[in-house]
Amino acid sequence: MERMVIVRGGGDLATGVIYRLFHAGFKVACLEVAMPTVVRRTVSAAQAVFEGHAQVEDVAFKLMSLGEFPKDQCTVPVWIDPKGDSINQIKPHFVVDAIMAKRNTGTHMSMAPCVIALGPGFIAGKDVHYVIETKRGHYLGRVITRGGAIPDTGVPGVIGGESINRLLRAPNRGYLRPFKEIGDLVEAGEMVGEVNGVPVVAAIKGVLRGIIHPRVPLVEGMKIGDVDPRCIREHCFTISDKALAIAGGVLEAMLRVR
Repeated sequence: MERMVIVRGGGDLATGVIYRLFHAGFKVACLEVAMPTVVRRTVSAAQAVFEGHAQVEDVAFKLMSLGEFPKDQCTVPVWIDPKGDSINQIKPHFVVDAIMAKRNTGTHMSMAPCVIALGPGFIAGKDVHYVIETKRGHYLGRVITRGGAIPDTGVPGVIGGESINRLLRAPNRGYLRPFKEIGDLVEAGEMVGEVNGVPVVAAIKGVLRGIIHPRVPLVEGMKIGDVDPRCIREHCFTISDKALAIAGGVLEAMLRVR
């Protein structure tokens, strides 16, 4: 299966990669965990874990048994496979680590003839064959052949003039009870939801671009949402410029070895 790609992770950046590779003619499968902590669920393949299926723009995703593929070949399978057991079973030509854990959780160069990782936590030429820069700015989407990506600062990128204030975090342990849905407009100081009776409050005005699934267990300080100050609702339902730029870097890296 020379054109087979397994992407580890089903968040918004991973889904941007899957989207671009799918349309470039590659056969792609997505690996996820049993309870994804994804926030931008309307543009993430991981949503299929909760609903059984997901639609991101014109690409469909379906939760399937490990190693199973849809018969129509127009749908990308999502497999619950956090350890990547299917990689040894399928033996793809390409593996892309898009987990975005900011550290290597087990991906290694021997997994496939070409192994690519997104963002910090990996060394190209040692852990993987290529690393793709994920930090917004001049180097976003560039292919790194030696060394690693820019280290994680813990500070989110600036969108619409806002950075850290865009994020919603869990005020304590428990489960989110949301009062708003993705795509809703929220005001600064407005309650977006609550966790065990403790309010989750938006710090800025904007569109709720992402919010974690209510079934996901939370710990205090965990990222659970994202408010976009640009207030463009359509952005909540389409793949971001950042995801597509990173996807372009992945495609370039794959074409370098074909």
